[in-house]
Amino acid sequence: MWYIAFCIVLTSYLTLAFKMLGNLKINSFQAIVFNYITCVITGSIFTGGFPLNKHTFSEPWLIWGVVMGLLFVSVFNLIAWCARTAGVSITSVANKLSLVIPFILSVYLYGEEINFLNILGILLALVSVVLVCYPSAKMEGGQPQGSKSKAVWILPVILFICSGLLDSMLKYVESNFITREHYNAYLVTTFLSAATGGSLLLLYQYISGIQKFSGKALLAGVLIGIPNYFSIWTLLKALESFPGKSAMVIPVNNMGIVLFSAIAAWFIFKEKLSMLNKAGIVLALLAIGLIAFG
Repeated sequence: MWYIAFCIVLTSYLTLAFKMLGNLKINSFQAIVFNYITCVITGSIFTGGFPLNKHTFSEPWLIWGVVMGLLFVSVFNLIAWCARTAGVSITSVANKLSLVIPFILSVYLYGEEINFLNILGILLALVSVVLVCYPSAKMEGGQPQGSKSKAVWILPVILFICSGLLDSMLKYVESNFITREHYNAYLVTTFLSAATGGSLLLLYQYISGIQKFSGKALLAGVLIGIPNYFSIWTLLKALESFPGKSAMVIPVNNMGIVLFSAIAAWFIFKEKLSMLNKAGIVLALLAIGLIAFG
């Protein structure tokens, strides 16, 4: 469970860091790109050298790493875009409700065993996420969400699907292709793909004058990139530590992130917790217990 605990803390840190970027008015896209470059450097240092070589091109997981990397940078930017248009709370709900997708796939594709308490835990988890995020979902930026274009609502749906597919893809690759000695090579491949795609787009924006280099964004990217690398590394280790239990690991991890982030935001940003928020936190704790130990 230590790997899950570390993954929850590190991933929650990323959520809080992106909130801080908004408060400090730091360019989020530049920070995201620099974050992935930092991830590649961190992974190389962690393994004692750049882990990719000519043999990497023959590995069966290579294409998965490239696809996941492009999805990573896309989802990170989608989260920022969705938060600006549909609202922070709706974005959070869409992102965390995605735990349903890997749960269902783990049960039906991998035949993982579940019981009534696990299912009850998933249902309570869905309710708790909505309760924790509810207040600002009703009103964001001083105007009702209903007043915004209906086209905006497609963004949370896309985010829901993409986040769920990322978790599911990570589980699939971990189960079918990745061995212990390939963990870091796979992660570096994934982050290198994200860094390459993001850097090309950012370079185009620099050349065309859409953006100018930001030193603050570079520093933010470094501070985000190091924990980002280890957030995925610990999730892979957690999946390895509980073989055949991804239907338990991923929901517990996602719910833990919702719970820890809400409490941390209350302490750090002084965000107020309504009675519904508090009820959601209690339900989250109960849901985690039912999913993990049911």
